[in-house]
Amino acid sequence: MINRSRVPAADLAADPDAWLRLLALHCRDKLSDAEPATMRFRIYHLPGRLAVRARRRNRRLDPSWPWSKTFILAWWRLTDLTAGT
Repeated sequence: MINRSRVPAADLAADPDAWLRLLALHCRDKLSDAEPATMRFRIYHLPGRLAVRARRRNRRLDPSWPWSKTFILAWWRLTDLTAGT
């Protein structure tokens, strides 16, 4: 029973990662086809804070983090996506 639930759980975890690479990081050579471990290290383990105040999202990132510009680029690309019309 446990083994049968691992495959769908792995698929659910891999799909958002693939969509992030396709929609937001397609022009970054090192991240457009990155492995999940690389994505976790560079994008998901973010040293910073995300705060929502007055319906605005504020990001406070560590300026010494080497992947901050890539994260901000991905953030803007994902928030600028429009719903299908």
